[in-house]
Amino acid sequence: MKKILIIQTAFIGDVILATGLIESLHKAYPDAKIDFLLRRGNESLFKEHPFLNKVIVWEKQSGKIKSLLNIIQTLRRDNYDLLINLQRFFSSGLISWFARAQEKRGFDKNPFSFSYHLKLKHEIGKGHETERNFALLKGLDSVSYAKPKLYPTPADFEKTKGFKTKTYVCMAPASVWFTKQLPLAKWVELIKSISEDKKIFLIGAPSDSQLCNEIALLAEHRGVENLCGKLSLTASAALMKDAEMNYVNDSAPLHLASAVNAPVTAFFCSTVPSFGFGPLSDIAIIKQVNHLDCRPCGLHGYRQCPRGDFRCGYKMEV
Repeated sequence: MKKILIIQTAFIGDVILATGLIESLHKAYPDAKIDFLLRRGNESLFKEHPFLNKVIVWEKQSGKIKSLLNIIQTLRRDNYDLLINLQRFFSSGLISWFARAQEKRGFDKNPFSFSYHLKLKHEIGKGHETERNFALLKGLDSVSYAKPKLYPTPADFEKTKGFKTKTYVCMAPASVWFTKQLPLAKWVELIKSISEDKKIFLIGAPSDSQLCNEIALLAEHRGVENLCGKLSLTASAALMKDAEMNYVNDSAPLHLASAVNAPVTAFFCSTVPSFGFGPLSDIAIIKQVNHLDCRPCGLHGYRQCPRGDFRCGYKMEV
């Protein structure tokens, strides 16, 4: 095995979970060149990654078709021994269809799965997503399961060194989906339960800053600092790695914690860990409201609670 391509053009968390395959394949084939195709915005996860040969970036937001055609043209010039498509949608299937590879593998829900040499069912509720991904390596010599792993750079650790002068925790309060986000009042309650002697870093994207400012204002904790938009993804992971605890929703920061084996407490509101996206850190605590007849109400969450009461969030014990 000399040349391998992994395709995962979904969101940050999906790309992080796919890194387990990089670990498995590198261990089995240490001399192989591994390329990774992802969407623009996620490439910073792989800055200075020790096991990747090349990161191919798809511009999905602007110039999508032109970028798609350029990628297809590029992949037609390369000859891969193995192509693994983790995405289950048309565009990634089209890319895999045109790419030159001795063997192609992926999930049967992809419209182009007829072209795969190995296609497997992707079943939510059966194992962890990393295990579903690993199943696509079935039959390959010497491969073994590996957890996701990221490699923050020395610059990432240097950037966060100044925040590590005393015991601290990290919190990532925001989520794209309302029903996957622990309510603001619960974050305030959680912060108030933490000793004033500890630092509390609120992390997230620039768009999360307003929410975190409001949480900090209401919590009235002298140790709170809003770092939203001030750290890259891998710098955030570097900070989380040495935290006493990281508090997250069922969202990308959960997987950042897993990828550096950082201690994590994950709040599952409308979703459930049995979907296969739970924490993988050695120290992992799951918080959820059990015995609700309306939960889970969906795989990805909603912009608002379908029932209008958001009991899975407001009844959460922090």
